[in-house]
Formats: sequence, C-alpha cells, structure tokens
Amino acid sequence: MAVAYLCLGSNIGDKVGNVQRAVKMLTLSGMVTVVRTSALYETEPWGNKNLDWFVNGVIEVKTKLSPRELLELCKNTEMQMGRTHSDSNNYEARNIDIDILFYGDLTIDEPDLQIPHKHLHERAFALVPLLELIPDYEHPKYKKSLLQLHEDLETLDDVFLYGTRVDI
Repeated sequence: MAVAYLCLGSNIGDKVGNVQRAVKMLTLSGMVTVVRTSALYETEPWGNKNLDWFVNGVIEVKTKLSPRELLELCKNTEMQMGRTHSDSNNYEARNIDIDILFYGDLTIDEPDLQIPHKHLHERAFALVPLLELIPDYEHPKYKKSLLQLHEDLETLDDVFLYGTRVDI
C-alpha cells in the first residue's frame, strides 16, 4: 500500500459540498482509503485573481493503485462530478479539482503526470493544509521540509481557515 496526498479544491457552487462529495466518491471507489484530512481553507485563486475564492483541503490516502491509476481515478471523479477541461492553459473556475501532491517518495516527470506536483512549492493553498498533516516531510526534489518551503514562499496567497475570512 502506498501513501499519497491529494489536494482538492472548488470555487463554483457549493464549494465545501463539492470537496466533501469528491472525497466520498474517491472512498466509494474502493481504490483508496482516507487516512487523515486537513481542515478546509478559503484560498485566493492562484494564477487568475479574477476568479472566485476556492475552498481547498488535503487528504492522506492509502492505495494499491499505481500513480498513473490514481491520476485516472482523480480525473474520472472530476468528470463524474461534471468538471470539464478546456484546451486553454488559463486557470478557470471549477467545481472540483483533484491533484496528486505526493505519492510516497516517488518522483515522476512525465508530460501529464508530475509527482511531486510541479507547482506545490509555490502554492500556499496546498502547503498550508499539508502542514497540518506532514510539516516535517522532506520534498524529494527540493530536499526541504514543507515548513521550510512554506517559509520560502515569495508571495503568500491569502489562505484562511474556512469560515474565518472577512471580506472588506
């Protein structure tokens, strides 16, 4: 059994419900077992500040699936929830997004599968929930703990424990 970390996010409709539904669907597949979950966070959109804010969280799972099979399960779950992917490279609103952040200590660099996630070290919205679960985990590529990677962020996107953000 491999341990993997998945980041889930939504910025359309019932954002919390979408994340919860995706976790339930992943579990019901019988292919992953959820071990732990982070809290949910309201997060500033990354890559396109004109989008609505996201709700994000991270789950730790155990699985017998290969990294590629886990990616397929994540994409199939997104599709079953109605997620569409455009051919554009622009960041768009989405009802659900599921990314593999880590899969054990593996490093994979293929056109459609990068593990650890290629932008993880730049994204507070993924690092903050991961800090709840594995703050001392050493990133296999950068050889720094997640806490160090968070401290090294050049720009801190706004990340608030769900329900604590106040619009001004």
